[in-house]
Amino acid sequence: MVTAPPEIDVTTAEQLRAVLLHSADRGHATVVVDMTRTRFCDSAGLTVLVRAHKRAVAEGGELRLVIPAGSAVARIFAITRLDLVIPLFDSLDEALAPRPGAVIRPLRPPPSTVRRLARQPGLPGRRL
Repeated sequence: MVTAPPEIDVTTAEQLRAVLLHSADRGHATVVVDMTRTRFCDSAGLTVLVRAHKRAVAEGGELRLVIPAGSAVARIFAITRLDLVIPLFDSLDEALAPRPGAVIRPLRPPPSTVRRLARQPGLPGRRL
């Protein structure tokens, strides 16, 4: 778990990045960032968090952010739609609780869908 500073901006984002990298280097694929005391997060902070999220996912983990609903920081994540990308939690207890495994979806449509599309009129050259 990492505790974020009250303000994450161009002057503090590098420090947060270093702490998150240190956590990842110590083998922690899933990292919880407690942002309950964070009142402000600018684009530098968002960049650090997005990169940490991508790194965690690539290593089979995730970045979990604790941001109280209705806070200014929660609004920033909603406006940028990052709340749809990075998991947000209202409390530290929720963020620390184990979550069920991710659902793995196939990259290709099932064969029945492919056959149905191939038979549609007006789709020349689509034969299976």
